[in-house]
Amino acid sequence: MTDKIKLKFPDKTEAEYAKEVKAGEVVKEKFRKELAKALAAKINNKIIDLSAPVEESGDFKVLTFDEPEGMDVFRHSSSHVMALAVKRIFKGVKIAIGPSIEDGFYYDFDNLKIADEDLPKIEEEIKKILHEKLAFTRKEVSKQEALKIFKDEPYKIDLINELPAGEKITTYKLGEFEDLCRGPHVPSSGIIGAIKLLKVAGAYWRGDSKNKMLTRIYATSFPDKKMMADYLARIEEAKKRDHRKLGQEMGLFMFHDYSPGSPFFHNKGTIIYNELLKYLRLEYEKRGYQEVITPLVYDKALWETSGHWEHFKEDMFILNIDGREFALKPMNCPSHCLMYLNSLRSYRELPLRIADFAPLHRNELKGVLGGLTRVRKFSQDDSHIFCTMEQIESEINGLFDFTSFIYKDTFKLEYSVVLSTRSEKAMGAPELWEQAEKALAASLKKNNIDYKINPGGGAFYGPKIDFNIKDSLGRDWQCGTIQLDFNLPERFNLEFEGQDGRRHRPVMIHRALLGSIERFMGVIIEHFAGKFPLWLSPVQVKILPITDRQMEYVRKIANEMKKAGIRVEVDERSESTSKKVRDAQVEKVNYILVVGDRETANNSVNVRTRNNEVLGEKKVDGLIKELLTEIKEKSIK
Repeated sequence: MTDKIKLKFPDKTEAEYAKEVKAGEVVKEKFRKELAKALAAKINNKIIDLSAPVEESGDFKVLTFDEPEGMDVFRHSSSHVMALAVKRIFKGVKIAIGPSIEDGFYYDFDNLKIADEDLPKIEEEIKKILHEKLAFTRKEVSKQEALKIFKDEPYKIDLINELPAGEKITTYKLGEFEDLCRGPHVPSSGIIGAIKLLKVAGAYWRGDSKNKMLTRIYATSFPDKKMMADYLARIEEAKKRDHRKLGQEMGLFMFHDYSPGSPFFHNKGTIIYNELLKYLRLEYEKRGYQEVITPLVYDKALWETSGHWEHFKEDMFILNIDGREFALKPMNCPSHCLMYLNSLRSYRELPLRIADFAPLHRNELKGVLGGLTRVRKFSQDDSHIFCTMEQIESEINGLFDFTSFIYKDTFKLEYSVVLSTRSEKAMGAPELWEQAEKALAASLKKNNIDYKINPGGGAFYGPKIDFNIKDSLGRDWQCGTIQLDFNLPERFNLEFEGQDGRRHRPVMIHRALLGSIERFMGVIIEHFAGKFPLWLSPVQVKILPITDRQMEYVRKIANEMKKAGIRVEVDERSESTSKKVRDAQVEKVNYILVVGDRETANNSVNVRTRNNEVLGEKKVDGLIKELLTEIKEKSIK
């Protein structure tokens, strides 16, 4: 039995160490640049404390806050710091769980009655703990020891009793606070530069409304105060850009409890929605898509054939019609399979690209609904491409081109790509999944597209490529998707007649590039902070007469612009010009045209923008041409 292990590092170098060398010692030797920022280590696929021994050979890397796994360790450690502070201040508090989450962490407590006003007091105690630089100390214990340590913590006892027999149990101690935890953790509280408590909320134990309501404290943390300040500034900016707030202020959409999770689009919101559809339809004509209209309600037999009844039923709205079970459709793919089956298909018809904007319904839990970005009723720029095996590569390449055209060329959005592979609940033969995954990966590589892998994240019928767009605040939003499916053609027995006169099975590509139109609208409202590019703006121009003397001329200009296809309003209120200008800027109208006696005489207008750029006097005919060019080019200003 060897007493040596061999470690491989990200820079492709290797080194031998005595078995059970401490991870921190390896970091000190091999990662001098990262040493000050080191939080934990990763050996193969296992994350360990820096104080832990390295027990096996393999790939070794150091984790810092710059990586998601390092950030997770950092924030989970921060939750222990917060729990210690709460335990010090509020006697008799019982602890539940404290995981890291996106952008921060939380901890759930029982026997704790506090409000947001109490958070500064906890933060002061947290600062003391950070200053104390307390070490995180790991300990392995037996089940009997764990039950004894946590005899006064009922939620920990609950967790311990459900652990499988023989499973290793560990605790972490931070000062006088000991917690049941798998870890890993940062070396000490001193590594955490800043913790900010965000809000107090209620949460049921284990997320079950039958259980007791606990007090949850949400928070976030960063390695230094500057990063925290930058984050809080982004949060404030995000609040200003919140699409729910802007949607209300700009009169774009509303919600009502009579139809939870289903947006009502006012006229201005409908204009944006329809402009997005118009944009897509023009591209569909260029790219060989056939738009169809399909029903919304189907007998359960369809969903049994597609596999949705088995894999997706809990997310569907079930109806009883004529004594039979039906469901509102959550996606279009089965209905497009029915349309494919309507006639005998020839290889000459392939690829067949079917596009559909039909409303979809998914029974999302009420607690997760959030404005336009998480709804129950929505439409997608949904399409299904039926093609031969030989056509997969060219179709996927075409979709990459289409995606880049939308995100980069039109909306000037950066995006990243993720390949999601076979899930645990996948249906169909593993070899079909492997074939589909290889085809998608090969297409990504051939197009020199950088991507990450999300193991087990595929749809239940096939692997997928997801596109995550980055908004102006640096936040990622999953919107577009391309899914390669060999299973539904099998389940629906789809066929086409090949050149050889024989029957063959087509391949099905599911794709949505904007994704949910509602979700994409919510994202771009926040991305543009409501200041839409001219082609999307509900009101593109507002004309402001200085006095009633200009009203006839102003109405004439407005009619000319409307005939040219420009969306224009006239502010006929008897307010001062300065107030009218300010109001138009608050409404985020792209161009504001002020008209007085001089402009009337010169057949001109005085132009300024919503950002208060004064463009000066322009002839009406020339301005209309400029606006139509900007609309046609879909310029981002």
